[in-house]
Amino acid sequence: MAQSILDTASGASTGTLQVTEPLNFWAGKRVKPREEKNAEPVFEPATGRVLCQLPPCGAEDVEAAIQSAHSAYVEWSKKSGMERARVMLEAARIIRERREQIAKLESITNGKCITEALVDIDVAWQTMEFYAGMAGTLTGQHIQLPGGAFAYSRREPLGVCVGIGAFNYPFQIAVTKSAPALACGNSMVFKPSPMTPVTAVVMAEIYKEAGVPDGLFCVVQGGAETGSLLCQHPKVAKVSFTGSVPTGKKVMEMSAKGVKQVTLELGGKSPLIVFKDCDLENAVRGALMANFLTQGQVCCNGTRVFVQKEIMPQFLDEVVKRTKAISVGDPLLDGTRMGALISKPQLDKALGFVSQAKKEGAKVLCGGEPFVPTDPKLKAGYFMSPCVLENCRDDMTCVKEEIFGPVMSVLPFDTEDEVIQRANNTTYGLASGVFTRDISRAHRVAQRLEAGTCFINNYNNSPVEMPFGGYKMSGFGRENGQVTIEYYSQLKTVVVELGDVENHF
Repeated sequence: MAQSILDTASGASTGTLQVTEPLNFWAGKRVKPREEKNAEPVFEPATGRVLCQLPPCGAEDVEAAIQSAHSAYVEWSKKSGMERARVMLEAARIIRERREQIAKLESITNGKCITEALVDIDVAWQTMEFYAGMAGTLTGQHIQLPGGAFAYSRREPLGVCVGIGAFNYPFQIAVTKSAPALACGNSMVFKPSPMTPVTAVVMAEIYKEAGVPDGLFCVVQGGAETGSLLCQHPKVAKVSFTGSVPTGKKVMEMSAKGVKQVTLELGGKSPLIVFKDCDLENAVRGALMANFLTQGQVCCNGTRVFVQKEIMPQFLDEVVKRTKAISVGDPLLDGTRMGALISKPQLDKALGFVSQAKKEGAKVLCGGEPFVPTDPKLKAGYFMSPCVLENCRDDMTCVKEEIFGPVMSVLPFDTEDEVIQRANNTTYGLASGVFTRDISRAHRVAQRLEAGTCFINNYNNSPVEMPFGGYKMSGFGRENGQVTIEYYSQLKTVVVELGDVENHF
């Protein structure tokens, strides 16, 4: 079932894939929207070619998906944790078995290079296995009360959950949100980004093949209007959103009207601090990993790179040399290390930030220009040469605002206290990093940085076992790790009296 589009993708090369099947999924099958109007084109980033037209789901479609999800939830929530785990482990096995085909489809539709896409799919099946392992461990607590009475707590599912994904990790985010939800006994209606609508439906078909009840994981396509219908539906118990701060605020506002639980994983402008006592080779590697994965379109990227003045020349020499060597081009070629940005507007936005930085006094050490590969079929693709900026100041636009493109801003600093104050001077708080050989300093700085994650002597290493989420305007709630179970379940307390009831009346 999930094989149809995957079979097509496995034989496809860049510029050849055609998407013809419906991209919505509920009641156990792909579904066309009831009205195929207001369709928007979906582009292949590497070529600028239209992959398909995507009509948004309207009110009747959303209603049908949520009703399907609710019926499945009633059945699924009655299963034991071990029963749910067996189905989820089968889903993980299918993902692992088809990783290369799924990664290829992800690379074509998202623009990232195939080597990254393969890692993303591996993270997806590992996430599924992790939460399958937790499904059978969800327990409450026994509390002894006076006189032989006692109480106990039950960890119960919420009901129908909504997941709203982003374009940078389409398949992985579908699993990151659905796996803990399903482990807890919930169902999910998932809305992918309208720019990357294809692989979430593959995940829905994998769930069905693994044996979930029809409707347990539904996919609805569309933009803001479809998202609003989901957030405001009375049968939805929780919304988990990944995306921008302005949209996250709207999701929170709409969900608040129904007093729904919300998880928000929003933007970032994260600091990476490089002290003079660091291992310079690792710090350079960390800076590249913090800025150029997925063409720089990663919310937790460490795009403000603070480097202690004494080692600034050596650091810049190495970073620029390595950045210039990054192979930009066809995302399906094994040698490519940077593919295409998601869209023409996103490319123009990133290039605009570089132009603005130059006007404000920054110096471009490399990149920051449209990149045209030699392959003729890629000439209309959304490619950009990775960019390193120096002479940056804290008040520059490129330092304050999230670019979401391959642009690294490098800033000098003198002292630890100074750089921590500057690093925390932002409305964001998603991630941070520090490179130093001083173990005391590393933990001291990690404690003082106002961010949901701090990487010490590494960056963007985020296995499923560790919780991920933001401080401040980067959101709240957590994804990944054991703690996420608490965001997809609720506690019920049961009080048991074995004796007579005391009567005060």
